[in-house]
Amino acid sequence: MTVPSDKAANVAARRAIEALRSGVPNRDAVRELGSSQPDAEQQFSRMLEGAADFARPLPVARGMLISGDFGAGKSHLLAHLEQMALSKNFVTSRVVISKETPLYDLGKVYSSAVDSARIPDRNGRFIEELSLALKPGTENYDLFSGAIASAALDGQLSMMFPATRIVHERSHDQEILNEIESFWAGDRIAVATVRRGLRSIGEAHNYRFSAPRAAELPLQRLRFAAELIRGTGYKGWVVFMDEIELIGNYSILQRARSYAELARWTGCASGDGYPGLIAVGAVTDDYSSTVIGADGKQDRDRIGPRLQQSARYGGLVEAAEAGMTTLERDVIELKPVRDADVAAVLEKLRGVYERAYDWQPSPASRTSESAGHRNQIRYKVRAAINEWDLLRLRPGYRPDIETEEFRHSYEEDAQLERPAADDAE
Repeated sequence: MTVPSDKAANVAARRAIEALRSGVPNRDAVRELGSSQPDAEQQFSRMLEGAADFARPLPVARGMLISGDFGAGKSHLLAHLEQMALSKNFVTSRVVISKETPLYDLGKVYSSAVDSARIPDRNGRFIEELSLALKPGTENYDLFSGAIASAALDGQLSMMFPATRIVHERSHDQEILNEIESFWAGDRIAVATVRRGLRSIGEAHNYRFSAPRAAELPLQRLRFAAELIRGTGYKGWVVFMDEIELIGNYSILQRARSYAELARWTGCASGDGYPGLIAVGAVTDDYSSTVIGADGKQDRDRIGPRLQQSARYGGLVEAAEAGMTTLERDVIELKPVRDADVAAVLEKLRGVYERAYDWQPSPASRTSESAGHRNQIRYKVRAAINEWDLLRLRPGYRPDIETEEFRHSYEEDAQLERPAADDAE
């Protein structure tokens, strides 16, 4: 059944309002309100162009960070940039740094990126959809198979990845194919299963390998997935990371590892590259001064010596230093929201609200326009929606909106700690 266009527009407007009321912008809200951050958009567009150029598989800048106060529109901007990437034939993922997805654990970040991935014009699960899109014999597929074979010969990938690729291409055993796709997505696979698949297609003598170390697999899967995406004809993979400031609540060693991972994602650490992979992160604007700087937790002075004491993570000093430098110097600060910007956003919002509820709201009152603190436009949007809700449901009521400013705390949180054995020296 086809939904009439006007009804569909009303439903989209309702979805946008509900998302904005919750403070979590979705694609409908982003489409309706747009973005007013041209500097970030321009840099992101340049990164997309560089990543899409297969002749330059390792662009100079593979990542960017945006910063702003809580409620200033960072998540909204990430959602807007995601729509830009999808429209240019990039695969995208949204990862929210959290207790369940700590930045220092690449395996969990990779799993979150796989679970949240969106593929242009496809709606199924990430790896399964990419597997269906593979077309052996095409130029893209040949580039993909050649790239992972070369990476395996150079020691950047386990030979298990080219082995699973050839089995996936030629085998008709659906059980083995499912296990291979699960392995690419982040699950385990028995070496015996891969060898059985190789024997079934007469390729066992061409591939010699043992099981890769578990600690090496997340990095190798990331490289493989980036190549797989380009092998299916998409331009690349953009991973958006929100709420990076949560790393300020980690222990000092976990923060150090997080800085090193951030350097890897943004391309500012030495090491192997990831063709077609772009990372875009959002962090609060006071993180550098409160956690890295001399007036805060003093990570700039403490991280290096702490890592040097570690037998396990001593090699991360350079990468951690690069990650901290990125947070200090290489962030794009959101443009301050002016009164004219607020008025324009609220006027657009009024039109969306009218379509959503078939009710014509009056312009937002001064109470809504002045709600919030500094440039935290989230408060102003939610205050306007709350005001219109009350007036729509109780005509004649005069609401008085009160707001309370949220400030992120960077106190170390024991609940975010991994089990002690994980950080054992």
